[in-house]
Amino acid sequence: MTHVIEVTGLTKRYRETLAVDDVSFTIEKDTIYGLLGRNGAGKTTVMSILTAQNFPTRGEVRVFGQDPYENAKVLRRMCFVRESQKYPDDAKPAHALKTARLFFPNWSQELAEQLIEDFQLPMNRRIKKLSRGQLSAVGVIIGLASRAEITFFDEPYLGLDAVARQIFYDRLLADYTEHPRTIILSSHLIDEVSNLIERVLVIDRGRIIMDEDTDAVRDRAANIVGDSAAVEQFVAGREVIHRESLGRVSSVTVLGALSATDRERLVGAGLEVAPVSLQQLIVRTTQHAGAAPEPTTIDEGALR
Repeated sequence: MTHVIEVTGLTKRYRETLAVDDVSFTIEKDTIYGLLGRNGAGKTTVMSILTAQNFPTRGEVRVFGQDPYENAKVLRRMCFVRESQKYPDDAKPAHALKTARLFFPNWSQELAEQLIEDFQLPMNRRIKKLSRGQLSAVGVIIGLASRAEITFFDEPYLGLDAVARQIFYDRLLADYTEHPRTIILSSHLIDEVSNLIERVLVIDRGRIIMDEDTDAVRDRAANIVGDSAAVEQFVAGREVIHRESLGRVSSVTVLGALSATDRERLVGAGLEVAPVSLQQLIVRTTQHAGAAPEPTTIDEGALR
């Protein structure tokens, strides 16, 4: 694999706030990444530094082997679309897309026109008069049609309704298959993007706490459900990241793949094992990273 981004010891401090704390990671060519984490975890700060829209307090960033700051050859190969994208007050979608076409050498006008139709975007209405969903569509169209070698989506699709988001996911995957490039998706909608992303980067309180292939992440944890005493006996000595209980029934989430012997023990003890979704795992892990898990009352529906 080829690294298109290399980050070493990246730190960003805003006065008393440590937004990014000594982060090191690499981004591979032609891969879809999920950059995931809670609000304020440092995701947007990292992307802003990688695209030279912000400056590190210390550390080193290399994009295509070079420092991206004031480097036109590097910057023209990247596209960064964010939820709070700003446009001139009198701009229209037609102006925004026409301008974007000038900046991105791999721009696909055919794809742009297809997406305009898909999202039913009014091209000659002033952007400041657009609905939130229509504004999100402008950013999504630019990000996809740019076909930049590295494209960052910092949740610009949150304003889209469920149908429009699915159109975005479908078009992204279809175009990525035909025109591979590196795509970094920052999202709170983890379950929705989990089938898209090939590698997971989780940032929590400014630090990378997970950097793995998505398939490997899915095997990292399991929910053990059944009689509380039997569950506690099985999970003894394992890393527990979440507990819930309802009377004498418990559901405990543990880290670590289950062996064939483990599964035989579960059957013998009358316990059930359920997979942990990517969203559940990341929620539990970031909770665990901040504080030790505490028992909570379980939702009866979760045991059905």
